[in-house]
Amino acid sequence: MKSNIIKYISLVLVTIGLWSCKKDGKELVSNVSPAGTLTASTTTLNLSLAAATSTAVTIAFPAPVITGTVIPVTTIIQIDVKGKNFSNPKEVVVTTTSYAPKVADINAILLGFGLKAEVPAELEVRLKSAPAPNAITYSNVLTLKATPYFAATWVYAPGAYQGWAPATADSLVSPDSDGKYSGIIVFPTGQFEFKITPQKNWDLSYGVLNELLSSAGNAGNLVAPKAGPQLITVDMNAKSFKFEESKIWAMTGSATPLGWGSDIDMKFINDGKGTYKVTTDLLAGELKFRANRAYDFNYGGSGGNLVFNASTNIPVSEAGNYTVTFDIPNLKYTLVKN
Repeated sequence: MKSNIIKYISLVLVTIGLWSCKKDGKELVSNVSPAGTLTASTTTLNLSLAAATSTAVTIAFPAPVITGTVIPVTTIIQIDVKGKNFSNPKEVVVTTTSYAPKVADINAILLGFGLKAEVPAELEVRLKSAPAPNAITYSNVLTLKATPYFAATWVYAPGAYQGWAPATADSLVSPDSDGKYSGIIVFPTGQFEFKITPQKNWDLSYGVLNELLSSAGNAGNLVAPKAGPQLITVDMNAKSFKFEESKIWAMTGSATPLGWGSDIDMKFINDGKGTYKVTTDLLAGELKFRANRAYDFNYGGSGGNLVFNASTNIPVSEAGNYTVTFDIPNLKYTLVKN
C-alpha cells in the first residue's frame, strides 16, 4: 500500500513537471518580423562646412513586430560605399525608428572610407535586424548621393628652421578635424627645435614635458631627430607626437636651369591633399620628378598625367616662370606659367 502511494505521488509530480515545461515552452517562443523597409527624406545630400551641424538626412523604418515572449532586438544601420556589398560597413546602433545624422557625421563617414573631398560619391544604406545571431535579417538598400567637403583644421610649427615666426610657420593638418595632425617639414642642419601653436601667434604654445606635449612654462622645445624632411604627427588629444623620415621630392631635367642630374626641391603642402608645389624658372625642355635625388622613385608622363618610372619625360614647351604641382595621390601634375 505504501509503495502504491509513493508511485502515485511520483506520477503526479512528473505530470505537473511535463505540464510546466510545455507551458514554459510556449511562453519562450518569440516571433520577430524581418527588418522593415527603409525610407529617406532625401537621397541627394547637400554637404557643406557651413551646414555641418544641420541634419543631412532622416532615414526611417518601422519598429520590429514581436509576438509571444518579448525579447530585445538589436537594430543597426549599416553604411558602405556603393558596390562594396557591405563588406566592411560603418555600423550605427539605433534605439528608435529613425536615424538622422548631421552633415558633419556623413562627411566624416565619407572621408573615413577614403573618398576624396569635392568628388561626388555614393553610399549604400540598409537596416540590420538582429534578435539573435542566427536570426539576422536585412532591409532594402538605399543609395545616397553626396559630395564630401574638406573639413580640415591646422596647427602650426614655428621654430628655428624659419626664424621662430608663427605668422609664417609651416602647418600640420588634421583632414577630419579629429585632433590628429601631420605634415612634412624640412629641417636645415642644426635648426631642429620648434613648438606647436594652435594659432599663428604665441598666445598658446606646446613644447615637451615628460615626453608629452605640454603648454606648461617649463616645457622644452620639440626637436627633430635629423636634418631633412620629417613627417611629424601630433595627437592633441593624447598629447603625443612622433617623427618619421620622409622623401625629398624634386624636379630634374633639361628644363631645369642646371640640366639633368640637378634638382629643384619641391615643398610638401600640408593641406591634407598630399601634393608638392614649387614656383621656379624653367627652360624649354623636359623634366621628371624624382625622390631623394635618385631615379629609384621617379615619375614622368604627359598631358597632366603622372606615370611611375616612365620612359617618357614631361615636356615644357617654352621658358618662363612656372608654378608646378606634383599630385602623387591622384597621379596628376600641372605646369602653370605665371
